[in-house]
Amino acid sequence: MVRLPRLIKWTASVVFVLLVILTIFRLVFFLWYRPPGYVLPGSAFLMGLRLDLRVVSILGLFMLLLSAIPFFNPFRNRSTGRWWNIFLSFVFLLILFFYVVDFFHYDYLKQRLNANILNYLQDAGISMGMVWETYPVIPGIIFMALLVVLVYVFFKKLLSFFLRRNPLPQKRIWIRHVLFGLILFAGVWGSLGQFPLRWSDVFSLKDAFRAQLALNPVQMFFSTLSFKNSTYNEAKARSYYNLMADYLSVPARDSAALNYQRTLYPSGPIDPSTSPNVILVICESFSSYKSSMWNPLNPSPYFDSLSAQGIFFDHCFTPSYGTARGIWATITGIPDVEAPRTASRNPSLVDQQTILNDFRSYEKYYFIGGSASWANMRGLLEFNIEGLKLYEQEDFKSERVDVWGVSDKNLFLESSKILAAQQKPFFAIIQTADNHRPYTIPDADLSEFKKQQLPVDSLKKYGFISIEEFNAVRYMDFSIRKFMEAASREAYFKNTVFVFIGDHGIRGDAGTMFPKAWTEQGLTTVHVPLLFYSPLLENGKRHQVCSQLDIMPSIAGLLSVPYTNTSLGKNLFDPALMGNDFKSSSAFIADPDDHEKKIGMIAGDYFFRQSLGKNDYELVSIRNNQPLPEGRFKDSVKNKLQLYSNAFYETARYMLYHNKKAGSAQ
Repeated sequence: MVRLPRLIKWTASVVFVLLVILTIFRLVFFLWYRPPGYVLPGSAFLMGLRLDLRVVSILGLFMLLLSAIPFFNPFRNRSTGRWWNIFLSFVFLLILFFYVVDFFHYDYLKQRLNANILNYLQDAGISMGMVWETYPVIPGIIFMALLVVLVYVFFKKLLSFFLRRNPLPQKRIWIRHVLFGLILFAGVWGSLGQFPLRWSDVFSLKDAFRAQLALNPVQMFFSTLSFKNSTYNEAKARSYYNLMADYLSVPARDSAALNYQRTLYPSGPIDPSTSPNVILVICESFSSYKSSMWNPLNPSPYFDSLSAQGIFFDHCFTPSYGTARGIWATITGIPDVEAPRTASRNPSLVDQQTILNDFRSYEKYYFIGGSASWANMRGLLEFNIEGLKLYEQEDFKSERVDVWGVSDKNLFLESSKILAAQQKPFFAIIQTADNHRPYTIPDADLSEFKKQQLPVDSLKKYGFISIEEFNAVRYMDFSIRKFMEAASREAYFKNTVFVFIGDHGIRGDAGTMFPKAWTEQGLTTVHVPLLFYSPLLENGKRHQVCSQLDIMPSIAGLLSVPYTNTSLGKNLFDPALMGNDFKSSSAFIADPDDHEKKIGMIAGDYFFRQSLGKNDYELVSIRNNQPLPEGRFKDSVKNKLQLYSNAFYETARYMLYHNKKAGSAQ
């Protein structure tokens, strides 16, 4: 039997006791707030136990590390024992305070405690008055004080108990301390995967109350600190409502409720009676100027040939840069204008309506070669897409090749096999990753995929920073070819619509391949290929300006699926758009990561951009390098695009907080 040092026993006992207390708090929360007839959910308590373990393990690590200093070790310097008892009682007081505030925070807002509560300090007098008049403040303080006293007495007796035990010989005792420290670190990590346990993991429970029950308010508060100033300006959104309602063709306008809902019954070119499948491929860093459709180095010849056989949009833009922002825009139809971090990382925004749920008879799949815990995408996906079957790295037979998981080729091939076995129509999303540093190309593929070598000056002339990046684009093209070849051999192929779009572009020098605006105004970061390919579709190239926001409405439009749109996307195949050049050929662009937070609008031949809160602006042609002549025309274009830039921005900020699923509290 392994004999443990007193320090380890004492620390483990404190951790265990606090874990039991937090579990009791969760049980009280459940009994008080459970919906009628709701059975105690073991999965929520198990997830909550893992989150609680993260919090108490951090305390355990602190106790262990600080006690490594002899002066602070109560078993070497007994005078510090009283200090430790006071400190642990104070920690308990903080935890208790968080839970009490969380209890009434949920009672008031039906949300667990988060850092947004700090915003109430701006009107501290009013907020405290509401609390004083609504809740039992004095009895609550007395109750908390009594609990803290009881806990202090308990911790005092606990330490005294271990101080009376005989110490172990010091020989190699450090090994046991290190092993115990690793156990505590594992508790902090909370996961067997490459990403630690995160708040978004609770939404794998796919039930709103279970997810809320599992959350730990201490962790939630500190996880949301960077979002405490994240909000919207309702007055500004309201001032632009009529403009945006016109742009979106909102039928039942309501400027008081700010209603943007449109229920549509499209009549698309594909016979809906066959219930065509959908495979949406979101391609990592698929920047237009680095593809064969524009680049003379011909890095993606297969996709180029595929685009000639489908409906290809050559002026598609993502609302902003970054994979997390791109996935968000695609799924929700709302630009991710959150700053400084992405919307997927903000727990307040996890509940979102998506047109994907209007494909009611469809099985839903999401395939990613790595982990959906990245950027907290799990919350967005599993909490909002009904019946989603999520496949991640551990669900595939192929081996992981780098930090992004299995290779894109294997991700494609395994996904195709899974989809080929389905008996119902399906809507599948495949998210690639290999066209990203470290640009891994598996050794197993090098017998078929041959790397190329090109002079550095040629690479730079056509926008590539290295031969590794060039070959990574070629490998993405190779993977797509292998996927389409495999899919063409399956029965589902002839009745499937394939949609390919980049998650974002890449900043760089587009040289003479595009007008100067692509390089100087950074359009290379947001310009991506968009392709709709299917044996059910006729081919054709479209030159209209469109957006990543338009993906879901356009897929529904193609397949004649009735849908409810509460976001900013439009159906690119809607004949009604063709009568309005601005509506049919415009896209909103934002750069929340820029220190000046730039927003802009592309419409027709022009790109307008400005810094938030400043009078500066840029207005350039995206079709040529000619400057706009000064005068009425330039002023008219500038005023219109500036107006819509601000309208889109303020509406997007509002929508992020008011696009909850039907049945969710707004």
